[in-house]
Amino acid sequence: MRKPNVAFVCVHNSCRSQMAEALGKLKYGHLFFSYSGGTETKDKINQDAVRMIKELYEIDMEATQYSKLIDQLPPIDILITMGCNVNCPYLPCKHREDWGLDDPSNQGEQAFIQTIGLIEEKLADLASRIEAGLGN
Repeated sequence: MRKPNVAFVCVHNSCRSQMAEALGKLKYGHLFFSYSGGTETKDKINQDAVRMIKELYEIDMEATQYSKLIDQLPPIDILITMGCNVNCPYLPCKHREDWGLDDPSNQGEQAFIQTIGLIEEKLADLASRIEAGLGN
């Protein structure tokens, strides 16, 4: 089975999509390739997201990831929009779904912990569906 390319996309590519990329690589790199992107970029990844992922998983997102535009991504098999509450970016793909996650930015540590937990749950579900053939 070919590993599908999964893109986690939101407008600014600085928080939720970056966390999903990092956790996708950490936990499911054997099943799929994880990417993130947006229609706009930020100078740097959300610093609260960087701190929480580093504390919880010992991953330094700033060492391996950066805010990038969707046109910098490879061809995508599975597109996950994070819950943009605006017109979410579009990319051609075989499968698309929206995870409907609220942006935890400026809401404190507990909001990040909750969002990270939801991302973990959704990644586990996605992984089981990919193992069953989604994206191929």
